[in-house]
Amino acid sequence: MNSKPQNLLFIMSDQHNRDLLGDNGHPVIQTPNLDQLARDGVKFTNAYSNCPICVPSRASIATGRYPHDNGSWDNAAPYSGDKPSWGHRLEDQGIHVTTVGKLHYRDAADDTGFPDQRLPLHVLNGVGDLFTLIRETGLPSGNLGRKQVLAAGPGESSYTQYDRAIAQEAVNFLREAAAEPDQPWVLFVSFVTPHYPLTAPQEYFDLYPPESIPLPKNYGLDQRGSHPVINEYRRLIGVADELDEVDVRNALAAYYGLCSFMDAQVGQVLSALRDTGLDRSTRIIYTSDHGDSMGEHGLWFKSTMYEGSVAVPLIISGPDLPKGRQVSDNVSLVDCFPTVLDMVGARLEEEDRDLPGKSLLPLARGDFEPNRVVFSEYHAAGSITGFFMIREEQYKFVYYVNYPSQLFNLAKDPGEATDLADDPQYAAVVSRMNQKLREIVDPEKTDAEARRDQQRRLDLHGGREQIVAKGFKVPYTPAPQVE
Repeated sequence: MNSKPQNLLFIMSDQHNRDLLGDNGHPVIQTPNLDQLARDGVKFTNAYSNCPICVPSRASIATGRYPHDNGSWDNAAPYSGDKPSWGHRLEDQGIHVTTVGKLHYRDAADDTGFPDQRLPLHVLNGVGDLFTLIRETGLPSGNLGRKQVLAAGPGESSYTQYDRAIAQEAVNFLREAAAEPDQPWVLFVSFVTPHYPLTAPQEYFDLYPPESIPLPKNYGLDQRGSHPVINEYRRLIGVADELDEVDVRNALAAYYGLCSFMDAQVGQVLSALRDTGLDRSTRIIYTSDHGDSMGEHGLWFKSTMYEGSVAVPLIISGPDLPKGRQVSDNVSLVDCFPTVLDMVGARLEEEDRDLPGKSLLPLARGDFEPNRVVFSEYHAAGSITGFFMIREEQYKFVYYVNYPSQLFNLAKDPGEATDLADDPQYAAVVSRMNQKLREIVDPEKTDAEARRDQQRRLDLHGGREQIVAKGFKVPYTPAPQVE
């Protein structure tokens, strides 16, 4: 770590599909502010979440460790500061960190390394979504995914109102920071859109006439792949059939509108950075906690290892970084911890030496790291077993405990239409990928550990039957009240 110290603006969205950027060549999406950020900086084209659901992913971003290291298996296992965060490291070294918006940790009172939290959103009641602890076949479908899709449309929600307040609070911070030019700072700005509800402000919804929107890839029943774990997830959220094409396009219009709305909020923050002159001394990160399938493979939202769900956008920028560079090396969100420290000139501690991630600045400046492996895992809502993803060069391998594996050649099959795992020609690839996975984690042992911990927490809160009887009635964490 030898980076010249600078301020850092770390911007995060929630559930942003990596393809939903104009700069990524999407035919209709309008994201002018993020597109400009990519042109002004470095875009990582193969970036991944370490768990495609909110709470575990955000714990990994904070600590730089995988979910199984954090014990953050699901949306009822929030980060509480038990492992050091990058915030701890910066505060200990005299670099003040301010957060604005969604953190999704246990409670603002916990010592998470982020003492200055403005407009924070944490898990509900300090506990989170208990229903996500129940992982078995045959659970009654609450049709929550289907209901969200069918309810899509124009309007305001508590989430869009919350994001407007987040943008304004971030702008206020930057104006204050400009008045104290000798004080280095880190500002973490965390928006909640384009996470559902699929309710987009009218002006953004209207950007996307339904006829202009391409239908999702591999959506039809005759196109989508079949896998017992994925099939059960589709059934559980109520999308095992084909929804009416009008409803599909309407939901996509709302999601696209939320992406453009979120981009506009990012634009306000970036404009304030430029207007105050802080852009000359500030590096920037933009990413999301996970993606959103948005109908691809007959799936909606997150919770799978398909690209729409597990891949994330990732852009870094700064006055001393290359402009317009694209990096294809595999990276993931655990790289954020060392990258943040490197960007502000802070140091890792001895106990950080086993972190799986690395600073992204050398890659941004032209270094190469061939054969870089990235890893993701899932033990949360809608999963009847634990599953694990390894990405290496062109291959993606997904291992499901006690169920068939999947293998995709993303170079030849970016839409993941053809599963190669049972093809004898790829037996050596499957074996190699399985070995690489087991160098990181023991899948069977980890699945058993997650289930024991989930059962323990079920027992603490009244047991399975009581939680099933209550049902999963809150599909997303409520936003805090804002003026």
